[in-house]
Amino acid sequence: MLDYTAFFGSMKLAAQQVAILYIIVIIGIIADKVGVFTEKIAKLCTGLLFYVITPAVIIHSFLQIEKTSETSKGLFIAIACGLLLHLVAALINIPFFRKGDADKSTVLKFACVYGNCGYMALPLANALIGPEGVFYCSAVIMAYQMFVFTHGVYIMSEKPEGGKSRFDYKKLILNPGTLSVAVGMPLFLLGVSLPRIAFDPIAYIASMNTPLAMLIFGTYLAGVDFKRFFSDGRIIIVSFFKLIVLPLIMLLIYKLFGLTGNLLTALIISASAPTANNTVMFAAKYERDTAFASQTVAIVSLLSIITMPFMIALSSLF
Repeated sequence: MLDYTAFFGSMKLAAQQVAILYIIVIIGIIADKVGVFTEKIAKLCTGLLFYVITPAVIIHSFLQIEKTSETSKGLFIAIACGLLLHLVAALINIPFFRKGDADKSTVLKFACVYGNCGYMALPLANALIGPEGVFYCSAVIMAYQMFVFTHGVYIMSEKPEGGKSRFDYKKLILNPGTLSVAVGMPLFLLGVSLPRIAFDPIAYIASMNTPLAMLIFGTYLAGVDFKRFFSDGRIIIVSFFKLIVLPLIMLLIYKLFGLTGNLLTALIISASAPTANNTVMFAAKYERDTAFASQTVAIVSLLSIITMPFMIALSSLF
C-alpha cells in the first residue's frame, strides 16, 4: 500500500524547495524592474556560469565523495543511469516540435530532455534520503553535464530555417562539462584530497551556482507576458512528457535492471525533476527566445510540485 505519510511529506518538501527557489527568482525579477540587475547584465553572467561556476560544481562533487568499493560501483551505475535517462529523453522527443517557430521549437526540445537535477533534485534527495541520495544525484548531474554540453549544444545550434549549423565536434570533448569530469574523476578514483587552499576556492565558486542561476532566471522571467502564460499548448505537452511520461519509463527500465532502495529513489527524483533552469541560460547563450524559455521553465516547475511527490512515492513502493 502507498505510504500516505511519506507521500505528503514528499509533497511538502518538494513544495518548500520550489518556494525557496522562487523567492530568489522573485528577487531577480525585482532587481530587473528597478534596474539593479537587468537581463542585459545577466546575459554577461551566463558565460561565468558556463565556464567557471559549472566546472567548479562538477569538480566539487567529486571531491566530496569518499572513495570505497561500494561508492565507486554506485557512482558508475548512477552515471550510466543518468546517461541512459538523457538518451531515452532525447530519442523519445525526436518526432515532436518539428513545426512552428524554430526558436521556440528548439527551446521545447531542450526542455524535454534536461531536468533540474541540481537545484531541485539534490536538496530533495538530501531531505528524503540523506547523504547517500546526494551522492547518487550528484552522479546523475555528472551525466547531465556530459550530455548537455554535447547533445544540448547540438540542439541549440539549430538554424532558424530548420537546418543544422556547422557543429564543431571538438566541442564533444573540449567543453566545460566533459573537461570538468576529466579533472574530477581521477581525483575521486585516486582518492586525492586537495589542501584547503585549493579546495575552498572551488567550494566557494560552486556555491554561487544556484543563487546566481535563479537571479538570472528572474531577469528573464521579468520579460514574460503573464497574460499569455499558458498561450502555447506545447508547453503542456513538455510538462506531461517531462514530469509523467519520462519518469514512468525510467522507473520501468530501472526496475528491469534490478535497481532498488535508495539508489532507485534518488534516480527517480532526478528523472522526475522539472525542466532545467539552464534552458534559459542556453537560450540566452545561443540567442534563442529567453522569454519563452523562462515561461516554459516556470510552468513545468510549478506543475512539478504535484507530480514529483507522486513519482517519488511510486518508486518507494518497490
